[in-house]
Amino acid sequence: MMELTFQEYAKLSRQTAIYPTKDTAYGWIYPTLGLAGEAGEVANIIKKIIRDEEGIPSSSDRISVAKELGDVLWYVAQLVHELGLSLEEIAQGNLDKLFSRMERGKLQGSGDDR
Repeated sequence: MMELTFQEYAKLSRQTAIYPTKDTAYGWIYPTLGLAGEAGEVANIIKKIIRDEEGIPSSSDRISVAKELGDVLWYVAQLVHELGLSLEEIAQGNLDKLFSRMERGKLQGSGDDR
């Protein structure tokens, strides 16, 4: 299996994007709602692992979480496209922010501007 870049994923995933507001002024609404829903599904699986399995995920739990995280990634890619952003730039910006916080001893705490 070849290694997939963010750019390739974004381009390929866009081919499967079918929703009412696609590429309109309101194109960002549908993927935002989908992202919230899929993130909730990830959280629900984790909740059940805590409740039913003493917090220890089984192989099938890991597969279920991976599938839902794939859906999260799909919605992120669509939202990024609709807003005219880049997955690569978002990923790099996030790492830059985190490493800056790490260098300043500010990884823990709250607030975006730390």
